[in-house]
Amino acid sequence: GPKVTYVPPPPPDDEEAIFARYQTGMNFDKYDENVVEVSGLDPPAALMSFADANICHTLTVNIAKAGYSKPTPVQKYSIPIILAGRDLMACAQTGSGKTAAFLVPVVAQMMRDGVTASSFKEQQEPECIITAPTRELVNQIFLEARKFVYGTCIRPVVIYGGTQTDYSIRQVKRGCNILCATPGRLLDIIGRGKIGLHNVKYLVLDEADRMLDMGFDADMKKLVSFPDMPPKDKRQTLMFSATFPEEVQRLAGEFLKTDFLFVVVGRVGGACSDVQQNILQVSQYLKRDKLIEILHSTGNERTLVFVDTKKKADFIACFLCQENIPATSIHGDREQREREIALRDFRSGKSPVLVATSVAARGLDIESVQHVINFDLPSTIEEYVHRIGRTGRCGNTGKAVGFFDNSSDGHLAQPLIKVLSDAQQEVPVWLTEVALK
Repeated sequence: GPKVTYVPPPPPDDEEAIFARYQTGMNFDKYDENVVEVSGLDPPAALMSFADANICHTLTVNIAKAGYSKPTPVQKYSIPIILAGRDLMACAQTGSGKTAAFLVPVVAQMMRDGVTASSFKEQQEPECIITAPTRELVNQIFLEARKFVYGTCIRPVVIYGGTQTDYSIRQVKRGCNILCATPGRLLDIIGRGKIGLHNVKYLVLDEADRMLDMGFDADMKKLVSFPDMPPKDKRQTLMFSATFPEEVQRLAGEFLKTDFLFVVVGRVGGACSDVQQNILQVSQYLKRDKLIEILHSTGNERTLVFVDTKKKADFIACFLCQENIPATSIHGDREQREREIALRDFRSGKSPVLVATSVAARGLDIESVQHVINFDLPSTIEEYVHRIGRTGRCGNTGKAVGFFDNSSDGHLAQPLIKVLSDAQQEVPVWLTEVALK
């Protein structure tokens, strides 16, 4: 393809912009009602408040400035485990604070041990590598990391595809302690000799089940088998996701020390109960009419519409604009600049409807997404749980509607019933009938 020249604009670096955050919702305290299971030997005691974590003053101040008043269940259990030097696999519902659950203890340990950021050195040697499946997600993790390292000499860097490679190299060369990266760009920069791995103490896989499935498992195996990457018993490996199918749990064992701990908040792969789910029987041909009807009834509320193909994302966004509903689209074939503009327009409310493929299904944290509409249901129940989790985050409530077409979605009937009933949602009678066929 043509040479990529895109250089993303630098994020604002005044204190107010760095610590910008959105409000927790009225159900934030309900997280504490979740049952937490920790499997593995000798887990450390849970943390009841950030003050009890015995971390340095600067980090404590940054945690407060970032709006974290008390730890959520995944933070209560993960932070002490990571501070104790243990490997971890953690599963917790969407929007419940997993990013801070790994960033806070990693930054705390880096500050305790001291870091060496040698700027403009040809090869940088980061202490921490965080990898995630999409560009938007690694960028979000990077912006979160900037909050916790504020006022310290720890330098986080983000690199991802769709941007100029030389730009990524320049960012890394300026000094790099925490590297947030998509797998492809990460392996490219390592291959060019710009990143040395022998200093890696922390390897974090966010959306770990996606990182270990067919999409990225070869990349992850390649990453841990580089000769200078410390073996698993010499580094700390941390895996986080809202879903962990059993076969992925088995794969994960290859990357983790044998005494790793597994933290499950609520049910493995459970949907967030703050999302009101509604499954409608809609045939392929009536979906567009139904979509218009719903969007007219919701007014200007921020809505994320998921479809199954890149072509359809553009087509539906175009169709909505013709119906005077301001919409934009995001998918893997759009240039990175266009993806970033689409997200910005959606965040700002300029385009209250974002039509997306699964590229936007995981991790993205956008304030006041009131609705998720699955115009096309995904092929797996895990993907469904992630998609609807773009709303109802951080104790806020949200609504998710799914269009169920008997001819294409029959395989999802049974797992959908389980997800709905586990989250105390109404199961339509017709769905039970489809499941029994």
